[in-house]
Amino acid sequence: MDTPDAFPEPLPGADGAGAPGPAADDGTPPGCRLIRCRLCGRPLTGADSRRTGLGPSCDAKLHPAPPDIRTRRHEVEQEPLPGT
Repeated sequence: MDTPDAFPEPLPGADGAGAPGPAADDGTPPGCRLIRCRLCGRPLTGADSRRTGLGPSCDAKLHPAPPDIRTRRHEVEQEPLPGT
């Protein structure tokens, strides 16, 4: 536990220090500090991902899209309408 990477990074704004860190080589926008996904630990680069603390794939695992209602439709046999 001697390395600084052994401790998890606090959520944005939790420590009160808003100073941006140096630009990293992991795709983080310059002038922004490194924020990692709370589920898998990968670096987050998108503004929405950085705000929520979850990457797109982890967010999709926790909040799956609702099923499409069109997939539940089925054909029903019906008598033809009179006059057609």
